[in-house]
Amino acid sequence: MTPLPKRKLSKGRRDRRRAHDALTARNLVPCSNCGELRLPHTVCPKCGFYKGREVVSMEKSED
Repeated sequence: MTPLPKRKLSKGRRDRRRAHDALTARNLVPCSNCGELRLPHTVCPKCGFYKGREVVSMEKSED
């Protein structure tokens, strides 16, 4: 036989436990080179620039 709770948890106690479960939006900053939104402290996925200099060369494909 499995153990069972002796008392019902109140709504306040239950909800306080779930207080940290809320999702937060990502913190996006504009790229200093192209203005595209990107994550802070990361290379821009559109232009390849980081802190004003090109870190990754982005080849433009002509379709």
